[in-house]
Amino acid sequence: MRKILGAISALAVLATASAQAETLKLVEVITSPERTKVLQEQVDAFEAANPGTEVEIISLPWGQAFEKFATMVAGGDIPDVVEMPDRWAGIYKDKLVNLNDKIAAWEHGKTLTQKTLDMGRQTDGESARMIPYGFYLRAMFYNKKLLQEAGVEQPPRTMAEFMDASRAISELDGKYGYCLRGGPGGLNGWIMMAATMNGDNTFFDENGKSTLNQPGSVEGIQFLIDMYQNGYAPKDSVSWGFNEIVAGFYSGTCAFLDQDPDALIAVSERMEADDFAVIPMPVGPSGKAFPTIGFAGWAMFDTTSDEDLSWKLIAHLSSPDANAAWAKRVGVIPIHEGAEQDPHFKTEQFAGWFDTLNGDQYIPTVMPTYLEQFGYFADSIALESSQEALLGQISAQEVADKWADFVTEEYSRWKEAQ
Repeated sequence: MRKILGAISALAVLATASAQAETLKLVEVITSPERTKVLQEQVDAFEAANPGTEVEIISLPWGQAFEKFATMVAGGDIPDVVEMPDRWAGIYKDKLVNLNDKIAAWEHGKTLTQKTLDMGRQTDGESARMIPYGFYLRAMFYNKKLLQEAGVEQPPRTMAEFMDASRAISELDGKYGYCLRGGPGGLNGWIMMAATMNGDNTFFDENGKSTLNQPGSVEGIQFLIDMYQNGYAPKDSVSWGFNEIVAGFYSGTCAFLDQDPDALIAVSERMEADDFAVIPMPVGPSGKAFPTIGFAGWAMFDTTSDEDLSWKLIAHLSSPDANAAWAKRVGVIPIHEGAEQDPHFKTEQFAGWFDTLNGDQYIPTVMPTYLEQFGYFADSIALESSQEALLGQISAQEVADKWADFVTEEYSRWKEAQ
């Protein structure tokens, strides 16, 4: 009888524990085996610190993530916490919890950089719909050996020097100046060059009209067309995406690459640290450069069954130690003040990004991801028309007008909805 009662008691304890167990659903959308491994390690630490809590990680391949996640939400299969890309925030903003009060009361809230706070509130300028976990900020990689071989005395600081250096390097047998991203994901490069040559990264004027076809912007678009058509970038770079441009740089095919810190992982594995460095993007005629900045972060849906626990998970993933580990292994600029003093980031390579963040002449450009159709514009309209321009099928003015017409109409729709 004692054994039976003991067994019943044990079952009751297990049933109670099971009933009390909390399960959170976390969706990641920018996936790779290494990223998922890092996330799982940090979730394991969270579960160990919170006995009885389980976190289910759902990994969506980035190529299909937008459609798959939209289907989940539409079908009511809504996660508690999600890895929210900046370009999705405008779509889901009304379903995400405003984290302002939670950040204000958080022990690590005061060490978040102002850029982190600003980007977390970028949907309306006030409500923190996410905590970014790091930044994808453009800076310029350069190959020291190729510059020396071509007689280029120093890396380019201006757009004119960038073009001249690319010309000199392209005169070397089998070498090119610039790893142009003409294929998927290439819009950032076009926008940077347009803003830098225009001296302004404001997307819309006071009348709500796009600035993408202003004379200076057209000049920036023409700059990339000239770079390609003059042979300063490889011919097949018209279709290059991220993997191809990074490989073009570390293989020594081209001397310059503008990219985010995530490219540094692959480059560092294949090049000696003494053979390359990273500097801020070259400035234009105005003395300023406008490198694009992108980000993703941790956000909480308002349908979560336990808001306090979901916030606890976000706070864990966003803590200084966890964020530093994440930044080092996935390739983003960290979100807490003082990160540049970490030996990992205090290098000749990372200096380019921190110099950009700290330099008054470098003004990060945030894409207008709040526009509902911006993803379609970036991945379809801009891709197709920019390739046509590189191949000489349409002019810089024509592509600029096409882009300006589309985003002006989208901006008008967005304004009406506010």
